[in-house]
Amino acid sequence: MMRFSALIFTLVAFSVSSAIEAKGNAAKGKEKAAQVCAACHGADGAKPVAPENPILAGQYPDYLVKALSDYKSGKRANPIMKAFAGQLSKEDIEDLAAWFSSQKSSLHFQR
Repeated sequence: MMRFSALIFTLVAFSVSSAIEAKGNAAKGKEKAAQVCAACHGADGAKPVAPENPILAGQYPDYLVKALSDYKSGKRANPIMKAFAGQLSKEDIEDLAAWFSSQKSSLHFQR
């Protein structure tokens, strides 16, 4: 009975972890991040150049997509981020989310 419970737990854990996988292409996101994001957030998003810039590495991909989409639309107010996000396509945003969410972060335990 114990092995069956462990198997069920493992299957549920895998199904939940796959639900939060990013949809974008992390390699393309890395290229875009080097052009657009690295100056303020660091190359991998883990070492911002100023304390007011958030750490992007290790964030959930859906959070990153929502935040960038909100900057682009103006729902989130930050003139610098609006200018950068305004240049991004939906695919760019998903690619960036895939890249940053796949990076190691000191914010939490790694999955």
